[in-house]
Amino acid sequence: MIVIVGSLAWRPAPAAAPAGRACGVALAAAGRGARVELVSRVGEDAPGEALLIALSRAGVGHAAVLRDPVRPTPILAPAPDASPDEQDPSPFAETEAAGAAADGPAGSPDGPRLEGADVDLGMRYLAPSGVLVVTEDVPSDVMAAAVEAGQFAGTRLVVLVRPVGLASRSVPAGLPEDATVLAAPSRDDGGAFDALVGAYAAALDGGADPASAFAAAQGATGWESATPQ
Repeated sequence: MIVIVGSLAWRPAPAAAPAGRACGVALAAAGRGARVELVSRVGEDAPGEALLIALSRAGVGHAAVLRDPVRPTPILAPAPDASPDEQDPSPFAETEAAGAAADGPAGSPDGPRLEGADVDLGMRYLAPSGVLVVTEDVPSDVMAAAVEAGQFAGTRLVVLVRPVGLASRSVPAGLPEDATVLAAPSRDDGGAFDALVGAYAAALDGGADPASAFAAAQGATGWESATPQ
């Protein structure tokens, strides 16, 4: 089983669908036949209900997704037209019924807030034994809880970090030696990175070693290794 920890969001247009990194990776992995469960929070509202129904229909489990009666499910819409240099590093601008916010789901002051205790509870409930993916949009306490729970459960750990994280701050502390750390793109790539991570996690969950799993994911998604300059 693959467990993915991260923020969830809903995109109502142009085609209604789950949004955000965690959803993208989960859908990609489920599309390859893997059993997938999410650990997250959504609002106790219509978008949250639509999000969970869409995930379920796509084969993604949400037994460990908590419903927040106070904070609304983040709603994502395409960012306003702008040149690449003018756009926010996040590929989407978050909008709420009362207005818009500049950050993505994890940065929204109004959206559901995943906490370390939520992760601990979810991991205990799911008792995973395969792969744990932690997306780059979670708070530090959630990352720490996920790393600890993953090590305790003996799962393969895949940690996504923002590109700036590799240069300005260290990779999350306490990672096991066999953990995979991938730098997520800072701009919208049409879901290519999500597909790569999902395919990689599915291959790992199927028993492949990390090198073989990554090679298979690259081939399946069309990614190519950069040529050294």
